[in-house]
Amino acid sequence: MDLSPLRDSRDFRLLFGSGVVTMFGTFLTLVAVPLQMKELTGSYLAVGLVSAAEFVPMVLCGLWGGAIADALDRRKIILYTEIGLCLTVLILMINAMLPEPQVWVLYVVGALSAGLGSLQRPSLESLMPRVVRHDQLTAAAALSSFRWNLGAIVAPGLSGLIAAWYGVAAAYGINVATFLISLGLLWMVKAPPRSEDAPAASIRALVDGVRYAVGRPDLMGTYLVDIAAMVFAFSTALYPFLADELGVPEALGLFYSASAVGSLIASVTSGWTNHIHRHGLGVIISAIVWGAAVALASVMPNVWGIFACLALAGAADMVSGVFRATVWNQTIPDEFRGRLAGIELLSYTSGPMIGNARAGLMANFGGSRFSLGAGGLLCVGAVVAMAALLPKFRNYDARTDEHAIRERTRREELAQA
Repeated sequence: MDLSPLRDSRDFRLLFGSGVVTMFGTFLTLVAVPLQMKELTGSYLAVGLVSAAEFVPMVLCGLWGGAIADALDRRKIILYTEIGLCLTVLILMINAMLPEPQVWVLYVVGALSAGLGSLQRPSLESLMPRVVRHDQLTAAAALSSFRWNLGAIVAPGLSGLIAAWYGVAAAYGINVATFLISLGLLWMVKAPPRSEDAPAASIRALVDGVRYAVGRPDLMGTYLVDIAAMVFAFSTALYPFLADELGVPEALGLFYSASAVGSLIASVTSGWTNHIHRHGLGVIISAIVWGAAVALASVMPNVWGIFACLALAGAADMVSGVFRATVWNQTIPDEFRGRLAGIELLSYTSGPMIGNARAGLMANFGGSRFSLGAGGLLCVGAVVAMAALLPKFRNYDARTDEHAIRERTRREELAQA
């Protein structure tokens, strides 16, 4: 793995460290909230509605977060939202310490936290090209993916142990501490100021961002291929049923961790991605491998066969994510980076939600293995069709693309100034 962004950029090190600390704390709350809701209500529906309450603020604030990221000081947005997120967890901790914790607090604070996180994410994403050299953006994306995948494997297990042994109030309290540490790291980031001619945050600015994205077939390809891959082949809702069908319900955790394991392996061996310039084709091939691996999992006769296929799918998804992030960060002008980051947020969060709904619906008709296999094959077909319909995306080359050349030249001029 190429570690040069960590060696060369102080601000990237601070952002990376903040992300590691925040991720552990966030997983604590992600585990503690549904656990507390189960303890308070004993209702499957009540637990499921926590995610439903978070969906609308996530969508609305994701779009608006992109608009304000281009209009205001991104560093300040990140700091203010980090303080807000810390306060939401503090409220959850106080509620958990009450003699009779209130259920409505979990819904309201969960929605508020989702909104604040979506407001923050575009500013964080759009800050990356400002703190890393242009030729290190692929390596920076791989490092960010490594951080996420390592956390996704380790943090949930530790979070579950802490919540089970010491209670949800302790889990929330530790999360408050992680936010304070993260806030200190973010405070030291010295990002360049915003452009003086930055557009004001408005509906018109959002529309301009969408118009810019639609006018770039190479960008639309990154969104559409990922959405298709997730809608047709994302199937975590089927894992409990697969484990039961195999007669090994204790293997359920393996299925959930398989994708992260594959992604982690792909992350630590990602140095080769720096030598790839046809990023659009890389995304297409990765999405095809993702779908084919999911389809292959449907015919595996045992736990380890399914685990291996899901790990391969996770590795392919990680590579796709690195190439998509590289296209975004190498070609999108800084004045549009925040708004486009908002669109990116919606593209990679809505797909898995719809995908699980699709998986459940198809399983009702033909069973879990049918849903898994058919979904994977539909993914391959959809990606091949989009590759044919989007030649500019398929033929994208960072060495010759006009947008990549323009951004590279602009950044070189800024570095020399």
